[in-house]
Amino acid sequence: MDRPRFRRSFLHPRFWPLWLGLGALWLVVQLPYRALLRLGRWLGMGMYRVASERRRVAARNLELCFPQMPPVERKRLLKENFVSTGIAFFEMAMSWWWPQARLARLAHIEGLEHLQAAQREGEGAILMALHFTTLEIGAALLGQRHTIDGMYREHRNALFDFVQRQGRERHNPDSLAVEREDVRGMIKLLRKGRAIWYAPDQDYGAKQSIFVPLFGIEAATVTATTHFARLGKARVIPFTQRRLEDGSGYRLVLHPPLQGFPGESEAADALRINQWVEQAVTECPEQYLWAHRRFKSRPVGAPKLYEKR
Repeated sequence: MDRPRFRRSFLHPRFWPLWLGLGALWLVVQLPYRALLRLGRWLGMGMYRVASERRRVAARNLELCFPQMPPVERKRLLKENFVSTGIAFFEMAMSWWWPQARLARLAHIEGLEHLQAAQREGEGAILMALHFTTLEIGAALLGQRHTIDGMYREHRNALFDFVQRQGRERHNPDSLAVEREDVRGMIKLLRKGRAIWYAPDQDYGAKQSIFVPLFGIEAATVTATTHFARLGKARVIPFTQRRLEDGSGYRLVLHPPLQGFPGESEAADALRINQWVEQAVTECPEQYLWAHRRFKSRPVGAPKLYEKR
């Protein structure tokens, strides 16, 4: 995919409100990091009060995944999740616009040797990530230390798409954006020894998935990780990031590559991935993206798990 380019059409009056909003956000994120964390908490609590549909979905997911948790504890977790989402709004802007040296001071990276070993041995690497609220800044911090490519879906607003791509790709001039539907392109990059960020933890529909348990619920789980690893001859390296409670930044962990992957079947691989998802999410549930309808697709004859909108 070509690099993002500024177009004269971005100066059209229809984009002026977005320019104004982006300018205001740029000014706000010049504040100290801890001040941005406080602003994010306020924003998140405001979202909790007004985003009723998002709140219902997140609450339902927590109920499904943690049925043994006391309701009072689930409600506390739900509020903290909205707080994390509010902070993520400013983290996105930080990753796009902060000077790289300032941003780099927040990174605490472990396991980078796993990615370096794959590159040294000429093998591609699938960075198997999750949709944590910190995914934007996590990818930016890792991208400063090692070239990583990312799966990408074009935004409907052309100006926002330009700003987003420019912000994401500035950390490493060698990084590439791969269209989400460009399977052949991704496999070619993996065979060239590239590292690609990929998250298999969302519901992309029953047609592209198989049903295997996730938190004890049959969940539509994509098999693409197996196909990419096999056809791209690539290692699968789990990747997680977490916002540290003491305000010192983010802990990024590149875990050891999955051994014996792909395995004996797509179902076995999908179950293995979901078990890893469970473990990673349980360690940091307040920072996971619970507002996604993860269990929307259902096996034939199974009841729906969400109320109609």
